[in-house]
Amino acid sequence: MTYEHDYLAGKVHPRCCPCHETSTLSTLGTLTRRTFLGSAAIGSSILSGLSWASLAGQAPEVPMPPPRQALKVKPVFLYRVYQPRPQTSWRNWGGIHTEEAAAQEVARIQEELKQLQASADFPLELAPLTATKDARQLSGMEDVQSADALLVYANDGDLNAIAALKKDTIFFIRHKSGPLYLYYEIISPRFLRQHTDELQVPGMDNEDVVIDKYDEVLWRLRALCGLKNARNQGIVAIGGAGAWAQPPKVVPELVKKIWGTEIIDFSYEELGKLIRAARADEAAVKLAKQRTDEYLKDSNVTLETDRAFLENAFLLDHVFRKIMAQANCRMITINGCMGTIMPIAETSACMTLSLLNDDGYLAFCESDFVVIPAGMLLCGISGLPPFLNDPTYPHDGIITLAHCTAPRKLNGREREPARILTHFESDYGAAPKVEMRNGQIVTNVLPDFKSQRWVGLRGEIVAHPFLPICRSQIDIRYTCDDKLLADRMPGFHWMTIYGDYLRETGYALKRVGIKFEVLG
Repeated sequence: MTYEHDYLAGKVHPRCCPCHETSTLSTLGTLTRRTFLGSAAIGSSILSGLSWASLAGQAPEVPMPPPRQALKVKPVFLYRVYQPRPQTSWRNWGGIHTEEAAAQEVARIQEELKQLQASADFPLELAPLTATKDARQLSGMEDVQSADALLVYANDGDLNAIAALKKDTIFFIRHKSGPLYLYYEIISPRFLRQHTDELQVPGMDNEDVVIDKYDEVLWRLRALCGLKNARNQGIVAIGGAGAWAQPPKVVPELVKKIWGTEIIDFSYEELGKLIRAARADEAAVKLAKQRTDEYLKDSNVTLETDRAFLENAFLLDHVFRKIMAQANCRMITINGCMGTIMPIAETSACMTLSLLNDDGYLAFCESDFVVIPAGMLLCGISGLPPFLNDPTYPHDGIITLAHCTAPRKLNGREREPARILTHFESDYGAAPKVEMRNGQIVTNVLPDFKSQRWVGLRGEIVAHPFLPICRSQIDIRYTCDDKLLADRMPGFHWMTIYGDYLRETGYALKRVGIKFEVLG
């Protein structure tokens, strides 16, 4: 059968996500309760039996998300002391062979660490520097055990003892930035390759070695910070977890296994009760109207839909914030956002998700767990809100990306101009058409359905058209061959973020076993 035949027969619905939205509310609730066991079931119990009265009474009135977790890094300086002996080789390569020289190097490193801390654009905690001649002692140190990563100044010593700690590790080696380190000569043949022709140390490779440059250290730490903030996080799934056009359960289970994600089910039946109670709460309705007034004072915003839709979006935003606060998480996603939520919220969810993302939450439409981990990782790396979008077909060095839920605060500071329209497919509710800035460099991440191979594509925004498609639209220019992109792009949805974070993305992904292919 052809797609056209299925469409005419009513088997394919006019929407961008084939997510089984025609299920009744009771069926959705049943499916979500069956789908997630283990930690997800525990998480779901956190939200069972919620009442709006109990949520509304909790401070603050408008909750904000917790900040990103800081990456905890333990700096270590390895050295040895040598005594001269006559008529024989008594020292290795390098410029540090005495306690006096080691003390001078410790002082130098401590000053450099202060500068590293000051230049970090992500949350970073540096433990005190440990200088040691015996790396085996590190295993008994509390701040080594609690560290997320090690920054090892690999002058001279036993790196196998470092590998035995099984920590993410960056090796800093001096060539010209100070006294030459021995491992400038031997970190590849003696340690990484273990006297063979191939890499031999599990979890470590050549990308973990930095020579002289602290900016190279910084982006690697930024990647590890992103990984920490993407792993072992909770996300509320309204109507349960899905995955674009994929079999039920398979992708969410992969996400739980690879990322440690706790998917916290919340049924539409329960959401409907909260929304109805919030709508009957004069204080909640008044707050939604006040927040709408404040939002529309922005001279870069034009309202081109019914104001009631926008007010209802702020009311839904209020409900979602309270639910996430109760679940002690900063992420939420909606299954059935192309229809199921509309009669319940009396608006579309598009504007609500945009508002939440602007305030530092992670809020995704379609409950597509194929692409949600990419948003988690990109936000964890950059601290910026990602744009989940539908790609089109690449041609002439251009591809159009579009969706109705774009955030406005894409650079983390200013809000981009926006027209507030209806959601396109339904011509209902409130959805932002965010006018993203031309000339902006963006990172695009294209996840595959199997969580095995993601693709990265650097692009430049060259237009924000107004085609009859999802409201927020950008044309991006890329540098690779059109056919190469068409051949290599996997999955469906993309994640896009302001800035160039391809290096960080690849560095993080190899630690969860996902290959990363950068095009162009």
